[in-house]
Amino acid sequence: MAEDLGDIDIDLDTSIIREWKSIVTLVVFVITNIIVLFPFHIPLYIPRGVANGIVDALAALRVIGPRHKDLQHEAAIGHGHNGWQRIVAEHFVRLRFPMNLITAPLIADLFLLAIVAIGREEVYGGTIGANHISPIDIMAFFITLAYIAISIDASGLIRYLAFKVLQKGGRFGHRLFFYLYALFFSLGTFIGNDPIILSGTAFLAYMTRVSSNIIHPRAWIFAQFAVANIASAILVSSNPTNLVLAGAFNIRFIDYTANMIVPVVITAIVLFPFLLYIVFADETLIPLSIQMHELSEEAKAKKPVNPNIPHARGNAEEQEDDPTNSDQSKLLSLEEIMNPFLDKGGAGFGAVIMTATLVTILAINAASQSTGEHPVFYITLPAAFVMFCWDITFGWIHREETRRISRDGRREIEQARAERLARELREFEGINSSQKQGQAQQTGDVDTQPSTSHSHPLDAKSQNQNDATSGIEPRLSLANSNTDDDNTLGADKASIKPSSDDVQLHDGRSTSATNTPGEVHVGPEKSSGGVLAGGLDEKSRIPFEREMDAEKQPRSGVPAHQRSEKATLVSLTIDFYRWAQETFPTAAVVMSHLPFALVPFAFAMFVLVQALVTKGWVPVFAYGWDHWVNRTGTIGSVGGMAFLSVILCNFAGTNIGTTILLSRVIQAWQKIHEANNTPISNRTFWATVYSMALGVNYGAFSTAFSASLAGLLWRDILARKHIRVRRLDFARVNLPIITIAMVVGCAVLVGEVYIIRPDTPYDA
Repeated sequence: MAEDLGDIDIDLDTSIIREWKSIVTLVVFVITNIIVLFPFHIPLYIPRGVANGIVDALAALRVIGPRHKDLQHEAAIGHGHNGWQRIVAEHFVRLRFPMNLITAPLIADLFLLAIVAIGREEVYGGTIGANHISPIDIMAFFITLAYIAISIDASGLIRYLAFKVLQKGGRFGHRLFFYLYALFFSLGTFIGNDPIILSGTAFLAYMTRVSSNIIHPRAWIFAQFAVANIASAILVSSNPTNLVLAGAFNIRFIDYTANMIVPVVITAIVLFPFLLYIVFADETLIPLSIQMHELSEEAKAKKPVNPNIPHARGNAEEQEDDPTNSDQSKLLSLEEIMNPFLDKGGAGFGAVIMTATLVTILAINAASQSTGEHPVFYITLPAAFVMFCWDITFGWIHREETRRISRDGRREIEQARAERLARELREFEGINSSQKQGQAQQTGDVDTQPSTSHSHPLDAKSQNQNDATSGIEPRLSLANSNTDDDNTLGADKASIKPSSDDVQLHDGRSTSATNTPGEVHVGPEKSSGGVLAGGLDEKSRIPFEREMDAEKQPRSGVPAHQRSEKATLVSLTIDFYRWAQETFPTAAVVMSHLPFALVPFAFAMFVLVQALVTKGWVPVFAYGWDHWVNRTGTIGSVGGMAFLSVILCNFAGTNIGTTILLSRVIQAWQKIHEANNTPISNRTFWATVYSMALGVNYGAFSTAFSASLAGLLWRDILARKHIRVRRLDFARVNLPIITIAMVVGCAVLVGEVYIIRPDTPYDA
């Protein structure tokens, strides 16, 4: 099963942990993982003169446009600030530096390098590779294979298959729940969990939204998230954690699948009735009969819209995203799931490429004498390039059509925003006029009549009008301030939407009759502030999104270099990105969804774990693990490693960081027995390895969103569909699911290793 592990180079000397460098390294590692779990922002105050000088220098270099007068800043100085705050606002610019899974590990590595706690050995081992773990090969393989998987998703195949399952399941709730559960498990096995989460989560959000008797989407979205991560444990290619583990112990891909498929499939089979009849046994969650809104014949006859084309649906996109527009949103959501777009050519070609790639990988990996002979990205890189060429060629052939669709959609959005802004201006002027008349009448009454009880309702009415006006003025001021940037119609949609309360649903019941329909909370938390797949956490992403929205507003369809006197690097980049979206919509969408944030995070975590190895901490953990196994045997090794891996997914830098750390611990544990000339039994060693594989895959649906990047992506997609999941509710709902899954998976694994693994000494 594995060969050539005897050359693992790990120093087992634990006396080094008393040195200050070792202590600092451990402290930095713990703090880094806490920050990954609870991201935040650090306020940075830069002197306004320095900030303006930097902006002016960048403008002189034509990187950005010239600096404009900051009307919002002046308004902030003049209103709502005390003396000290006004002084700070006048002389300093406040920036918010994000501390998240991208920045925290990188800063930790730089800090350890600066104090010479780590050096070339740790950086080389964490990037190029050490002890059979090659980060570069793993990242190259995962990103290239992810391109093929996400391209298949972008073709609309997953959503189309879900639509067919919805038709087959009909209105029978339990049957539909089973069909979707089986579909997501089957697809997740071959293409991984990320594409399932990208399309499947949005589909379920739409489906539960247009059903009149599914009160809460909890059962559907949590079951989908769990089964997608369970399925990703079968193939090495489905999850980067599997790649790390297979590389660390030189496991052939076919051997990995042969050992994992039985525990995973039985877990999925046993888990389903628990979800249906115990965890989500509520008619408001999974009704016996689902009442779906009907799609009109006219809507059914419409040509499906390609969601990859920017502004393809025109103003319908904004109407759907507006939680105050409940009926229209449901109609548009119904069109999205009952009349889905499918690029048959792209889906078919992608399926062929993915199948050929996986078969080739398994065949070559099984035929090789060692898994390190031929890096697997030698296969996935050409396959991804072929898929990329297909997407580019297909986009170029249909460029005239996609550009026309995008152009028409932009015009429709521009017109709708102009009409909405004009309507708000008229309402604002009407309220002001009414308020002035009321004040004049009140003044006249006071001058000519003594005060009576009739003045109180008038005062209350004036106060209410004033309150209503106060909600409109800031939005109009923001819209008007954008005219300085040649973006009169560019007030972002968040700034001109009427303010509304969120609907908070607990156990399927609304807590307020006045809440806005369409927004669902699994608890009262407004935002989570976690890290998204793109590398920015949610709180830090919002300002950037609004700036990009403003930049992306249609400016009469005129390119940047014709709109202003001088084009800048930023304007040219924006124009190029918009051109790429309109010309190559599929390729642009796939590139935007690739988990690039995983690359710097994984490299930085590899370096940190390698630092723990060289500073003696991993051998310490390995000695502790050895004591546990000596006392509990094979069954204890399965239960202990399963528990550790699930827990550490939430506290050791996601399931990727956990896999890196625990792989090093097991390698050191193996080295301890070699040094003592007391070999580990074959049964115990592989029971430990495969129980870790179960734990790091299943651990994604445990207690924290940051247990996996898939969890952060899942939360972000739901938030965009007006379904907000609290951290506490994520843990509460997942606790029985992860308990059942791990108990079943580990029980089957114990039986498997006792049947097929001998109790002879393990020979590396």
